[in-house]
Amino acid sequence: MTKRAVVLGVGHYLPERVVPNAWFEENLDTSSDWITSRTGIERRHFAADDETTSDLAAHAATAALANAGIDAKDVDALIVATSTADLTFPSAATMVQHRIGMTGGFAFDIQAVCAGFVFALAQANALLVSGQANRAIVIGAETFSRIIDFEDRGTCVLFGDGAGALVLEAQDGAGSTADRGILATDLNSDGSHRDILYVDGGVSTKTTGHLRMQGKEVFRHAVEKLADTAHTSLRKLGLGGDDVDWIVPHQANLRIIKSTAQKMGVGMDRVVVTVQDHGNTSAASIPLALSTGASRGQLKKGDLIVTEAIGGGLAWGSVVLRW
Repeated sequence: MTKRAVVLGVGHYLPERVVPNAWFEENLDTSSDWITSRTGIERRHFAADDETTSDLAAHAATAALANAGIDAKDVDALIVATSTADLTFPSAATMVQHRIGMTGGFAFDIQAVCAGFVFALAQANALLVSGQANRAIVIGAETFSRIIDFEDRGTCVLFGDGAGALVLEAQDGAGSTADRGILATDLNSDGSHRDILYVDGGVSTKTTGHLRMQGKEVFRHAVEKLADTAHTSLRKLGLGGDDVDWIVPHQANLRIIKSTAQKMGVGMDRVVVTVQDHGNTSAASIPLALSTGASRGQLKKGDLIVTEAIGGGLAWGSVVLRW
């Protein structure tokens, strides 16, 4: 028998405030049509002034636990993927652990920017298949509105806030690609590309900073690297694009999503797209899309799903799982 990290439940949370593209027209030389035509984004959510990343994460975790029919006391690992934690320390994960009533086990954060949820899923998988944990909550949560430069029209229109979560459980499988759960992962990074996507501040520089991005360079790397990592994970299983039921990609830009799907040989009718409603929510985008896709009835038990993401670092990777 082979241990698999199987999805038991999924949930998400979005702040109440919805910010349409038209909101940016008041202060920037831009238009709603310009934003949508270049990104696919129509609206996004911004957290309230008194809402933190751990607040969003706790709401998403509670929704995922309810969907799974699991009590927080029965979870022994909690991972939050975020680049916008409330405090330098303690971790957002320990705050969420307390908020949801998870009284045992352990919790920690992972920071791999937009690829954070993929990295967190891979770590949760390792914990579950090795027996270090039996049930895990994996959360992606961000308040990117806190690090946006609202005078930079090239970046401020792209990002939003939100959180999504999965509940995973270690279960026995047959060791074949027909098993439910996480089947393969692929993680990568290359620090030589740091300057094309970063925040120009941090603790050791005594500044908060703003997000800075070279859009054309990020686009070029994204299309190439996302398709490559997805193919790498599938090849580990002896599978290809034709075997995939759904791609659930990082929701950064509709043009990137379409180009990646084309490189993988997968039609857009098999891609879950939420970027129009959420914008780029960084580490939250994949779990938000998974939860939204499940609520729409797109994702069904037994479907083969590929998730892939790229973020600052550069860091990128993919996960193949059977729903």
